Amino acid sequence: MVHMKLEPPLKISVTNSRKSSKTLLLTGFEPFGDDPGALSLNPSTAIAQALHGTKIGNWRIAGHVLPCEYGGSVRVLKTLMREYAPQVILCLGQAGGRSAISIERIAVNWDEAALVDNAGILRTGQPILKTAPAAYFSSLPIHAMRDALLSKGLPAEISSTAGHFVCNHVFFSLMHSLRGRKTPAGFVHVPYLPEQAAQAGSNVPAMSLPQMLDGIKLAIKSI
Repeated sequence: MVHMKLEPPLKISVTNSRKSSKTLLLTGFEPFGDDPGALSLNPSTAIAQALHGTKIGNWRIAGHVLPCEYGGSVRVLKTLMREYAPQVILCLGQAGGRSAISIERIAVNWDEAALVDNAGILRTGQPILKTAPAAYFSSLPIHAMRDALLSKGLPAEISSTAGHFVCNHVFFSLMHSLRGRKTPAGFVHVPYLPEQAAQAGSNVPAMSLPQMLDGIKLAIKSI
């Protein structure tokens, strides 16, 4: 079992020269409290960093890592959106306990989790935005994305719950910020890495990083 060393989250340097007519903004999250054994791992971090600067299908990938904080994550995401003016936005997160790459269908207007975020904030039940709708649907081709993965033998599913922690908070905030615009956007959850699953206990599902990378590449190509 290979232990993966992750680089620090990529720093943001705002410049109009990095805008592209074919940019896909890909975000992951830094490690957080659901990292078994405190290994300082999050597969979505590794995916965003590994794919940054690559070209997949029609898209040039701008990969960045968001802080696992309710407020901070959205502030960084909006800065990245202004910087890159992307034509597609795909956010990734970790979902320990899932065995497949989960393409999320819906984001709900609610924060409620037993975990504190990385800023120490606990939210036990409140709307994300009081004046916003109850939910937003992904605007990505979620069925085509799932089918692309399944056709290559990779575990994939469409999920109707992104949870109520920071992942859902970012997903909902993203879709609310894009209301009335034609920018496709959505969220995908990935399972634990094998190192994390080994710490979490017996029978906890996992997926290797190469498999996750293959899956996200296939999903991007289908957009």
